Amino acid sequence: MRIVVAPDSFKECLSAQQVASAIARGWRNAAPEDEIVEIPLADGGEGTTVALTEALGGQLHTVAVTGPLGERIEARFGLANNNETAVIEVAEASGLHCVPAEARDALRATSRGTGEMILAALKHRPKTLIMGLGGSATTDGGAGILQALGARLLDNQSGEIGPGGAGLARLATADLEPAIRRLNGIQLIVACDVTNALLGPEGAAAVFGPQKGANEDDVRQLDANLAHFSRLVKAQGVARSRVFWAPDSNRE
Repeated sequence: MRIVVAPDSFKECLSAQQVASAIARGWRNAAPEDEIVEIPLADGGEGTTVALTEALGGQLHTVAVTGPLGERIEARFGLANNNETAVIEVAEASGLHCVPAEARDALRATSRGTGEMILAALKHRPKTLIMGLGGSATTDGGAGILQALGARLLDNQSGEIGPGGAGLARLATADLEPAIRRLNGIQLIVACDVTNALLGPEGAAAVFGPQKGANEDDVRQLDANLAHFSRLVKAQGVARSRVFWAPDSNRE
């Protein structure tokens, strides 16, 4: 009998490769005559870069970037198809697994390191960039990514806003063109397994904020800050996610 073992990772515990190997070892012990094929999978979160890069026959590259709370960490991106395809995941540079549970800070955590990883990948001139979005430690709406790519997110004194979702409260002007220009001519594919709106009770802060260390007050602040960010972005003509709930309406 031929058995295909194709698991995702066990979040913050085992990688998809480790899970596949463990299942395969157990199966071989029970049925050594069976043929086992290990195919680690990912859903856009932790492990997507490794799984997809290996499936495409590509190579992993390591780069030093800014971690979620500002520390320097090493993160990996993939290149495949003669460097024409780059594979990035937010979880590598800005992931929950990068921050101990007791230190998680949804207000301060930034996605800047993911943007720095994108910059490193762009040096290889890929034609397609596949980006996994799951498993992040941050609720900054991608502001850190944009800043790393050159976007000017400024406060009312023309200084760069601080990191994380909390920094968005001070945002007065947003010039995204430098970041957009860096990606000109590149096909951007997003790998994501959820369909949440940006704001409201089904939005980023309410649904995912608590696992990143946010309490109820933090969730309200993050939701309001993301709403503010999205209004400024919309003013530039950039599309945003659907909004199911207006931030100034009464909550039940």
